[in-house]
Amino acid sequence: MPGQVVDTESAREFMKEALSRISEEEMEAIVSELRDKSRRFQAWLDRGALPGLDEQNLRRILRSIFSTRRTAAAILQQHGAEDLRDRIGKLLYGDGNTAARFEEFCSRLDGVDETIRFDLASELLHYNQPEEYWLWNRWMWNPRNQTGALRLVTMDGYDFRGRDLGESYLKVGEAVAFVSETAKAAGFQRTASGLFGTTVYLCLVYVIYIYTTLRLRMTQEFNRVVPALPELSRRILGVHRPEV
Repeated sequence: MPGQVVDTESAREFMKEALSRISEEEMEAIVSELRDKSRRFQAWLDRGALPGLDEQNLRRILRSIFSTRRTAAAILQQHGAEDLRDRIGKLLYGDGNTAARFEEFCSRLDGVDETIRFDLASELLHYNQPEEYWLWNRWMWNPRNQTGALRLVTMDGYDFRGRDLGESYLKVGEAVAFVSETAKAAGFQRTASGLFGTTVYLCLVYVIYIYTTLRLRMTQEFNRVVPALPELSRRILGVHRPEV
C-alpha cells in the first residue's frame, strides 16, 4: 500500500470553495439523483434483464453518460445493438478479474476515443453495482494529459498509470477509496452518502478548477454563460434533465 495518498489540506480547501457556491442540501440532492440514475442502470443491466436490452434502452444508457450523450447514435451504428449488449454482459458478468474484463471491453470499442472507452466502461460497472465498482471519468483523471479532480487532491507521488486501462482502473479505484475515507474522516462528506457522495465531491473539485481556469483565461462575457456550479455538476454527472 502507498503512504499518504490524499492531500488533505487541498481537499479541504476545494470543499470550502465549493460550499461558497452550493449548499449541503443541494449536494445531497445530487447524491439522490445519482442513486436514481443507478436504479435505472440496474433495471436495464440486471443479469436477468440484460438479454432483452434493446437498441432504445441502450441509447438511453449512452445518453445518460456525459461523454457518450452526443455520440450515442454513432456508437450504436458502429458496433450494433446486439454486439454492444453482449460486450456489456461480458464486462459486467463475464469470467476473469475486473481489470481484465475492463481492458477487454475498452480494447474492442473501435472508432471510439480512449477516454470515452473508460468513461463508458466505468459508468456501466459503477451504476449497475455501486458498492462493488467505482467510477473513472476523464474529468477525474485523464491519462492523456495527467489532469483531473483526483490529481488535484492527491499527493504528487501517487501514480495512476497502469500497463493498460484495466490496471489504471484499479489504481483510480484505490485513489477514490482513499479520498472517500479521508473526506469522511475530515468531515466534509457524510458517511451515509457513500461513493456517490465521493463522486459529487470530486465533481465539485473539477468544476471549481474549471471556474478558476476560465476566470484566468476567458472574457467576463464568456464566463457569464457558463452554468452555475449545481447545473454544471449535474451535466457532467449525467443527471441534468434525465430523459427517463
